[in-house]
Amino acid sequence: MSRAVTVSQINRYIANLFKQDYTLSGIQVKGEISGCKYHYSGHIYFTLKDAGAAISCVMFSSQRKGLDFTLEDGQSVIVTGRISVFERDGRYQLYAQSIVQDGVGRLYEEYEKLKKRLLSEGLFDEQRKKQIPRFASKIGIVTAKTGAVIQDICNVTYRRNPYVQLYLYPAKVQGEGAAGTVIDGIRYFEKTDVDTIIIGRGGGSVEDLWCFNDEKLARVIAACTKPIISAVGHETDTTISDYAADLRAPTPSAAAELAVYAWREFEIGLSEYRYDLRESIEQILRVRKLELQKYMVLLQHVSPEDMLRQKRLYLADCQERLQRMMERQLTETKHRLALYAEEMKGLSPLQKLQSGYTYTADESGSHIDSVSRLTKGQHLMLTFADGKAKVTVDEITGQKNGG
Repeated sequence: MSRAVTVSQINRYIANLFKQDYTLSGIQVKGEISGCKYHYSGHIYFTLKDAGAAISCVMFSSQRKGLDFTLEDGQSVIVTGRISVFERDGRYQLYAQSIVQDGVGRLYEEYEKLKKRLLSEGLFDEQRKKQIPRFASKIGIVTAKTGAVIQDICNVTYRRNPYVQLYLYPAKVQGEGAAGTVIDGIRYFEKTDVDTIIIGRGGGSVEDLWCFNDEKLARVIAACTKPIISAVGHETDTTISDYAADLRAPTPSAAAELAVYAWREFEIGLSEYRYDLRESIEQILRVRKLELQKYMVLLQHVSPEDMLRQKRLYLADCQERLQRMMERQLTETKHRLALYAEEMKGLSPLQKLQSGYTYTADESGSHIDSVSRLTKGQHLMLTFADGKAKVTVDEITGQKNGG
């Protein structure tokens, strides 16, 4: 009887057989994904099956950096890797090194290479992209003349602004020669007076949308002097034309929303601007009127007319004060004169004469105030209150000074 081997030994032996088989160390397997699970460790476990068989697969987290889409059940993919035995369970499985979607794997690689090359050239730089006109009046559309795309754009445009004019360049948007017709449409509208150009088509497979990944088309879009909106496929579809265009729209309907301004909203906004402008002007006028009134008051104080008026008022006031001062001075002077007159009245010879006294003077008019100045036979003039009398001295009574 031959010597028995352990389970581990047999599994290891089989695993070595797999490793020695060059075909199994680098193989591509096509199938449909089933039972896909993303493990918290970063590994992906799934089953690859076709109509007659299935094989267990695993992609370790270290290999996932090359996977640029999410694995989901039902996807048809091509897995590149190696087949080996998982010794613990004694079953073989496919260890995935890279995964691409079946049917688009080659196209996807071409797409990525072109995108990286054009990106490195700066063809997709934001600095070179043109601004989409806010108030476009004419829009050129490059798409198929039949189908939902042109109808959707027309419906959205009519709803938003019925005054915008749409021009269609019927282009082939799928299959051989499609990219060339789109280029012709762009070049045609570039020579017209349209404000914006929309290029695109509805959804479809990668192959259906492939003409919008054409390098020549991307360069024509980038070099176009008119702003271009690219609306190819659905929101999840992104083509080279989307990167080269000045603006990408997720759908053709969205492209019309971006290109056509809403007339009703514009009217409402215009009314609001008109109201705000009127309010601003009225506020400015109110402020300016107040300033004008202030300046008019200030000007009145410095104007020649006002200065003359102020001088006249000042002179009138001075005249009034001078008049009062003169009247007061005159009154005071009159009062003093009256006092002086009363005082003089008591000293006046005439007043004495009224009391019965006389004024005696010699013939020369000199006052005789003493008998010592009299001589016998001397003629004297006696002045009374009511007249004069000439007398002669007959006798002198009294003693003369020195006599």
